Amino acid sequence: MKKIILLLLLIIPIKISAVETSARSAILMDIDSNRILYEKNIDEVRSVASISKIMTAVIAIESGKLNDKVIIGEEINKAYGSGIYIKVGEELTLKDLLYGLMLRSGNDAAVAIAKYVGGTVDDFVKMMNEKAKKIGMRSTTFNNPSGLDQDKGNYSTARDMAILTAYAMKLDDYKTITGTKKYTLTTNKNTYSWINKNKLLSIYKYTTGGKTGFTEIAKRTLVSTASKDNTNLVVVTLNDGNDWQDHQNLFEYGFNNYTTLQMLKKGKLNIYDEKYYSDYELYIENDYSYLIGNSEQDNLLFRYDLEKNRNIKDGDNVGILNIYLGDKKIHQENIYVKELKKETSKSFFNKIKEWICNLW
Repeated sequence: MKKIILLLLLIIPIKISAVETSARSAILMDIDSNRILYEKNIDEVRSVASISKIMTAVIAIESGKLNDKVIIGEEINKAYGSGIYIKVGEELTLKDLLYGLMLRSGNDAAVAIAKYVGGTVDDFVKMMNEKAKKIGMRSTTFNNPSGLDQDKGNYSTARDMAILTAYAMKLDDYKTITGTKKYTLTTNKNTYSWINKNKLLSIYKYTTGGKTGFTEIAKRTLVSTASKDNTNLVVVTLNDGNDWQDHQNLFEYGFNNYTTLQMLKKGKLNIYDEKYYSDYELYIENDYSYLIGNSEQDNLLFRYDLEKNRNIKDGDNVGILNIYLGDKKIHQENIYVKELKKETSKSFFNKIKEWICNLW
């Protein structure tokens, strides 16, 4: 069995630009590929305050209990700091509590969610830490569902919080809740109208969501997401007194200097100068897009490795397409084959029948 190797090289144009922030730690990352576009102390472990609630929301959403009715218990009497001021005996759905958690950063909502979903707050925190490890948050420790430092605090990094947010944004309920500007609710005890604390939803038109945070130890923490022209970005800043402006600047840097390109489209694959499979159709089964920088000096390389198979059946995997950005392989796709359908010649009778039909 011999191998055919075909290469396609694309040159990326060069364009230089830079951006800075006043944050102690900051990251700008592509949500779809987790590609980092800007970084500053991204692995420094710090108190992250209420942006911890992103994980609280993820655990609650994935519990599958969003429409369950929750009767608030005595556990909320232990909550302090920012709250939505729910009362013992009040009835809300778990989804309602999530809106209070994410829009108003309710510490009482965090405790109520943890108790209902986890059985106990401690067991819920264990779920948070297990999830963190599972999705690749390597430097994160959760000690409570709210982010309060008095409860031992929650410690993470800008990188880990970006990874968490990229994961969360793949959950439809999370996207809807975090992107909501105002939520109105009437319960058996009160009527609420919650305005999202994330000002970027009002001042930066590409914003899709995020979470604010502050404690005396953590200082200002902020996670935000934005989308433009099929490019989806997340920014995390830790200890940043100018976070609203820094997030806008980072998003503008990302949108102005990077573009999400569709590199592959599922279906028929046309490979220039490929002749061995000329009697067959080569195809791939997936679309693929990737964020490419206008200022990158590397080359984009498509490498087609095809096997010369003697016995070919429809659906056989006959090769691999590898895509490289410089020396880094960014994607691998299997190449499949199917036999071209040959047109059968029409019988004399069918030709006469078709001619008569055309007369009418």
